[in-house]
Amino acid sequence: MDPSRKRRIRLVVAATAALLLASALVYTSFSAGSDEKTAGQLLETARAGETYTLAGTVAPRSVVRGDGVLYFRILDPHRRVSARVRYTGLVPDPFREGRGVMVKVQLGREGLSDSANTVFVGEKDSMVTKCPSKFQVAPEALPRGAPEELMRASPSS
Repeated sequence: MDPSRKRRIRLVVAATAALLLASALVYTSFSAGSDEKTAGQLLETARAGETYTLAGTVAPRSVVRGDGVLYFRILDPHRRVSARVRYTGLVPDPFREGRGVMVKVQLGREGLSDSANTVFVGEKDSMVTKCPSKFQVAPEALPRGAPEELMRASPSS
């Protein structure tokens, strides 16, 4: 067999293998992600038996601990609603009121059709706490009378 033909065949085989591996990597990356749901979305669409990733901010004065169970509410960032969560398992150290969290939940047995009584049961050891960015300007650090744009904007790193 001609040496240049051998090289061309090896190049085609190597390029095909690289393309297949790259495609597998892209597919795995996109299929491994999970969609986060807000409290409002879950209160409207949650179905029993399905697992969801609930994301939002822990509501002020909503954290209650007792007998190894943590109860709290997660605020919806876009609407004035919150979802009650019953969680067991490891609680991350930075967990506290006002902190962003993500937790895998299912509609609890005591979940009723009205959103005031709906309880979501968190999967054990599934909570992740979002730490605040050290690059955001704290509102109390801004001078009095600062323009509205400064209050909403965060400096880019």
